[in-house]
Amino acid sequence: MTDALDYDPRVVDLYDLDNPDGPDHDYYRSLAADAARVLDVGCGTGILTATLTAPGRVVIGLDPSPAMLAYARRRPGAERVTWIDGDTRALPEERFDLILMSGNVAQHIPRGEWERTLRDLRAVAAPGATLAFESRNPDARAWESWVQETPSVRDTVHGPLMEWSEVEGRGEGTVLLRAFNRFEDTDETVVIEELLVFRSRDEIEADLRAAGFEVTAAWGDWQRTPFDGQRTMVFEAQPAART
Repeated sequence: MTDALDYDPRVVDLYDLDNPDGPDHDYYRSLAADAARVLDVGCGTGILTATLTAPGRVVIGLDPSPAMLAYARRRPGAERVTWIDGDTRALPEERFDLILMSGNVAQHIPRGEWERTLRDLRAVAAPGATLAFESRNPDARAWESWVQETPSVRDTVHGPLMEWSEVEGRGEGTVLLRAFNRFEDTDETVVIEELLVFRSRDEIEADLRAAGFEVTAAWGDWQRTPFDGQRTMVFEAQPAART
């Protein structure tokens, strides 16, 4: 997800190659088996969203990036999805049986907006609905492996692409990832800056409770192994009873 500046369409064209369908999507699809209404928050290019469609099922893909949604609307099966440009404030007054945030979307939502987003999702969650998402375990310090000082080059549909990256700590569990993409055929460098928030399990579960959710599971992988310090935290939550 991105906020003030949108993604360059050439970068979007490469997104599915760099983030292919896999066991994470299998996990989310398994949750949709009995869901009549599904909301995919931060759906990006729609690589998962389009596969969630089924006869009689309503699927909405929500993302604040027009470039990502433009790509999503062109993919096979896109006509069976309702695509909405914006964040959770743009959602219609409907209720959903399953709400997803895949691809570490939760980490792209800054503090303040994160708490509001959870409240917004609670408002559109049907009784007994499932909210599911993943986030990286901050104790694993994944950002330390993201620094790429020596550029690499690969062939793409837009010609040779030179890539390198840097990471800057911003405090309070926040990291700025700056990715450089140099398209050699046009001698253009596209810089993508993404501010990522690393929240602990305790922090995430407290935020969910404050928003009116009850945590029902915390997994450490896509095979539903209970979380015990793994690199990934996968959460499932349901609306708590109103008091």
